[in-house]
Amino acid sequence: MKWGTSAGPEILHARARLLGRIRDFFATLGVLEVETPIASQAAASDPALASLRTRWSGADARPQTLYLQTSPELPMKRLLAAGSGPIFQLCKVFRDGERGRLHHPEFSLLEWYRPHLGYRALMAEVADLVRHALARPDLAVRYIAYRELFRTHLGFDPLHVDEETLRQAAAVIPGCHQLDLDRDSQLDLLLTHRIEPRLEPDRMTFVYDYPPSQAALARIRPDAEPVAERFELHLGGMELANGFQELTDPDEQRRRFEAERQERSARGLEQHPMDERFLAALAAGMPETAGVALGVDRLLMIATGRTHIDQVLAFPVERA
Repeated sequence: MKWGTSAGPEILHARARLLGRIRDFFATLGVLEVETPIASQAAASDPALASLRTRWSGADARPQTLYLQTSPELPMKRLLAAGSGPIFQLCKVFRDGERGRLHHPEFSLLEWYRPHLGYRALMAEVADLVRHALARPDLAVRYIAYRELFRTHLGFDPLHVDEETLRQAAAVIPGCHQLDLDRDSQLDLLLTHRIEPRLEPDRMTFVYDYPPSQAALARIRPDAEPVAERFELHLGGMELANGFQELTDPDEQRRRFEAERQERSARGLEQHPMDERFLAALAAGMPETAGVALGVDRLLMIATGRTHIDQVLAFPVERA
């Protein structure tokens, strides 16, 4: 039986240095480090996410299902509503069914929230954090709108492309014909498999203003052509971070949760308890906020030149 580590001592030291540099960055900005529960009575409703679960005997000895967090987002937003001010968290998150070169069911996430800051300003702060964490002050950056990204690399507008053009663009991806994908899933597949490999690996690329159907928990800007005020950071041939101008409307948030629950039902997926405490916090009033989540293990891969997530983990799940 294999008992040894997947990552050698040099990686363990590199991880420690990286975490130290991240904390140093936020200490300089005066952003508070917080901790929130890993196990919750509520779980993600996003159909693309599957929660791991555990059982708690309960104070009255009655077993209760608890869900391991897929993100600390909702409890951190409850802290914002309670008046915490700017906050960050380094934590473990858990997602069932995820395994591969860049995916692991347990991984390290950095998440932070900046009240009264716009998402475009947050992109610049993310770039500063990455430069500081990697000790690469001259790392270049590019900003490009989602629509322009598709026009540049695939020659069509993703908001108005017809189904046949979309199907043909995806048909060259190996195994794509075996997948039953909706429109947004096809666009995401094209982004990860056809566009991302063309991005410069040694330059940060921020893709921003996504289709409203891909808003997640982002605010939608009601332009003549509405867009979700969301961004992703790509570096080293991978998605590194995902950020939003956060939705603060509790009624709209409930509608989105309900739509996700309906989608889960249509797909035959398990329903999870809705986070009513989070919705109550929004109703009480959360300040206008920009927030972002960044994959720490992927950042460590970039820092150390590793190509598989297992190479930066002490013990991957198969050896845990």
